[in-house]
Amino acid sequence: MLLNLHIKNIALIDDLDIGFEDGLNILTGETGAGKSIIIGSLGICLGEKFNKDLLRNQDEDGLVELIFTIENEEIEKKLAVFDVVPDEDNQILISRRVNKSGRTVNRINDVSVTTSKIRETAELLIDLHAQHEQQTLLKKNRHLEILDKFGKEKINARKQKVSEAYKNYCELKEKLDSMNISVEERLKKKDFLTYRINEIESASLKKGEDEELERLYKKAVNSKDILGAADEIYKITGYDNQRSAANEISHALITMKKLSELDGELSDSYNILQDIDGLLNDFNRDFSDYMKSMEFDEAEFLRIEERLNLINSLKAKYGSDIKDILSSLDELKKEMEELNQYDQRLEEVKNNLDKAKEELESESNVLSEIRKEYAKKLCELIEEALKELNFMTVSFDMEFKKLDSYSENGNDDAYFMLSTNVGEPMRPLYEIASGGELSRVMLAVKACLANEDDTPTLVFDEIDVGISGATAQKVAEKMSVISRNHQVICITHLPQIAAMADYHYVINKEVENNKTVTKIRKLNKSEEIDELARIIGGFDITDAILTSAKQMKGLADRTKLY
Repeated sequence: MLLNLHIKNIALIDDLDIGFEDGLNILTGETGAGKSIIIGSLGICLGEKFNKDLLRNQDEDGLVELIFTIENEEIEKKLAVFDVVPDEDNQILISRRVNKSGRTVNRINDVSVTTSKIRETAELLIDLHAQHEQQTLLKKNRHLEILDKFGKEKINARKQKVSEAYKNYCELKEKLDSMNISVEERLKKKDFLTYRINEIESASLKKGEDEELERLYKKAVNSKDILGAADEIYKITGYDNQRSAANEISHALITMKKLSELDGELSDSYNILQDIDGLLNDFNRDFSDYMKSMEFDEAEFLRIEERLNLINSLKAKYGSDIKDILSSLDELKKEMEELNQYDQRLEEVKNNLDKAKEELESESNVLSEIRKEYAKKLCELIEEALKELNFMTVSFDMEFKKLDSYSENGNDDAYFMLSTNVGEPMRPLYEIASGGELSRVMLAVKACLANEDDTPTLVFDEIDVGISGATAQKVAEKMSVISRNHQVICITHLPQIAAMADYHYVINKEVENNKTVTKIRKLNKSEEIDELARIIGGFDITDAILTSAKQMKGLADRTKLY
């Protein structure tokens, strides 16, 4: 259930804390006192758009927080699916903050989350009926949504099968549409594919060839500079120059040999010098071979350049490297094979499409039967609830028709039917214009859905539109009954509903520091009578009106005992 609503810096609200109780929580107040701000803030925290224009003070952040206590094990399991875990006090804190730049920060128990996760979590905890939501009953497509929500445990699983079948059907239909080309177009396409395949195959590409050619090309282009530097090195180390390192070491080696013969202690030094001479000989031999290989071959250079140009032109058409080009070749061959087997493939796709359509039709029919099963149960519950809401001779049903086309939702065209008078034929609910009737139907629907999915908290903003008198009394009694199994928070202008409150809150505007602010407070028993009297009689409260208010509250208390 919802324990607390905290609002800060939103519209007429500076900083407001509202603690709610289990049972029927009633909110009343004068028109313009700020009731819509409170409900709007509640909606924001449930995932609705948080507009920075709502900020009372543009230099401060706006904040809305909800604290829920989790008392239902099933709901706790469902929350775990979204990785939402209550804290050690078994509570969940949902908060949304917006700054003057419009940036919104969403959190659940101090963990940053997306707006969609806020919505998913809130949907399990609270159902908000905002002003004029009953008008959605005038939209036929919403009726099927209501039914699917009511029977979601079985219906959602079947809808998933329908969705998969529909996706498969659409893919095959798209494939068939793409294959419906003329003979002339097919011949043109084959010629084009033949040209492209031959273009790649005639190149006789090898993986890694481009990298090797790039290396050789770079070496050839730079061969002049390389040979110049290499020649200078060889002059220093080789034998062509009288003063080169090789010649000088050879002379030193002859002299060193004589010295080692005269003094045996120099034999190790002689051996080292011999090694140096050997290493230098090896270096010069290898370096001479390298210089010979670097001799510029113009014909070979042209061959490398032409081959690279060919490969790069293929890369521009078919991929960034030879591997991609060869993969493109495989795809082109596959496409050519399909064209060569066009008639056979066309027949296969047509057969597969027929099977997919049969599967889609079959799954849609199964879904439709499950919906009809749940529709019967839902309509019976709604009809019973409507009778409790002062529809004395009501009939409520759901009409099913088949659409000519399919979607991932099947092909059901379903809508609620209603008759409120004896002998009056049933008419589609979306054709009914009476606000009072729509309000009561919506209340009945909400009650039935809440009982089915164990939504802990129900919020009603002016569900009493268009009703009065005995009907208002019936609506009040229904609210009280619903609040025995759910926490109910209701904004109302009707004294009959207000009298039924387990906890009564009044919303008003006050002036503080030359600023108008919205306040809310819970009333004691005496104040509840005064507020009822205000709703009944306005500002001029007579003894008769006070007596009427006391009687109305007493009647409500007695009604709640049954």
